[in-house]
Amino acid sequence: MNDTMKAVQLHEFGGPEVLRYEDAPKPMAQPGEVLVRVHAASLNPPDLFLRDGYRALPPEWRPDAKFPLTLGTDVSGEVVALGDGVSRFSVGDNVYAMVRFPKDLMTGSGAYAEYIRIHETELALKPNGIDHVQAAGAPMSLLTVWQFLIELGHDEPNPFQSFRHEPVPLRGKTVLVNGAGGGVGHLAVQVAKWKGARVIAVASGKHESLLRDLGAEEFIDHTMTAAENVAKDVDLVIDAVGGANMERFLSVIRPGGALFLVNPMGFCAHKEAADLGITVSSTQVRSNGTQLAEAGRLLDNGTVRVMIDSTFALAQASDAHHRASRGSIQGKIVLIA
Repeated sequence: MNDTMKAVQLHEFGGPEVLRYEDAPKPMAQPGEVLVRVHAASLNPPDLFLRDGYRALPPEWRPDAKFPLTLGTDVSGEVVALGDGVSRFSVGDNVYAMVRFPKDLMTGSGAYAEYIRIHETELALKPNGIDHVQAAGAPMSLLTVWQFLIELGHDEPNPFQSFRHEPVPLRGKTVLVNGAGGGVGHLAVQVAKWKGARVIAVASGKHESLLRDLGAEEFIDHTMTAAENVAKDVDLVIDAVGGANMERFLSVIRPGGALFLVNPMGFCAHKEAADLGITVSSTQVRSNGTQLAEAGRLLDNGTVRVMIDSTFALAQASDAHHRASRGSIQGKIVLIA
């Protein structure tokens, strides 16, 4: 049995050029884990942050990395071996997962590789109605949407706030999705629509036809018009972008409404929100095979579709990261192993 594989590894932090496609030790399934032959893995923002050494964070928060490390959390592939005690899956099963997140947030979960070990509680059967590329594009983005909008699914401490994040009822409500063309955003549009909401999508103009096709009833091209100047009486804003001036959305939300921040770093208007009667909340996505199985039914029957921006061979991971850095992504970028 060959004990090596190909993987994309980091030996130092930096730009996309530091990603190296090379031989690496092949992992072995530990008790409770399965070994998966990776068919596809997708890019997510934490991959880019870790590759860069989390330079945007204060020095004391940055990872104390042990190189080499392998990026990536989201995979779709085939089970090829079982660790002791595994009961939920069999060799030959097609599966998908978000792997060891946020546990391996600062060290990399190892998805940019030909093989990966995954605990069976983080796995779900790949929906039959989609291929491995689409399945690999789903886990982190879909779980983020699910845990924000449908069910948190855990009682772990919230790193962003003192209280537990709670989804809000969506049927008959108006939901504005900022960053609707991206990985999280385009899925949030669809899940909110599925739950009976009227959806306003905010993105650049190139995404309009797709987002209307996915269920958005209104579209705001943020390159032409500021969303806060035209939207009003919104029940929920889910901001999938982050960055400066997130508080601008408070003016479009009715009293009793909510602002959900996928990336809350930098939001400072908590008192203003409280004075307006608006709940501001965030949470950190966590691996959850049970939720992936539940959400996977929507992928299987076509209720929710994963849009693929572009695909690259695993050996071209640096090119994929260059694509990600250029922005204006429609859906997900996927590596094919």
